[in-house]
Amino acid sequence: MLKYYQIFIFDTINNQYPLIMNKKILVLFAFFIGMVSFAQQERELKVNEDTNLIDVIYYHDNGVISQTGSYTLDGKLHGKWLSFDSNGKKNVAANYDNGQKVGKWFYWSNKTLKEVDYTKNIIVSISDWQKDTKTSVAIRNK
Repeated sequence: MLKYYQIFIFDTINNQYPLIMNKKILVLFAFFIGMVSFAQQERELKVNEDTNLIDVIYYHDNGVISQTGSYTLDGKLHGKWLSFDSNGKKNVAANYDNGQKVGKWFYWSNKTLKEVDYTKNIIVSISDWQKDTKTSVAIRNK
């Protein structure tokens, strides 16, 4: 049995009867608002005739590239994907094979580089690299 919850919104300015809203309508309204706000990210799509993939570029609100990569024609992530912060600095390099995480993924932060090695969506190894401020050389931590 379906239960309906009611929310009363009183119009105190016009002294009108309360508006009764079904909980489902309220949830749908909240969902719609959420979708509209997240759907605002600009993107460019083009079909690459040579690879038979859809190449895509997403942009931050300030116009800087957010992500680049490719999809298969059936919508699976494929090939190299790059992510950038709002200043254009690369923070993730990833690889997909027909929707599965594969190969070496790199995550950059201010002073560290994390290397994650995937095989068919399974993490095989993780390495952390620290930046040596004196020599500007990455030092591997195991």
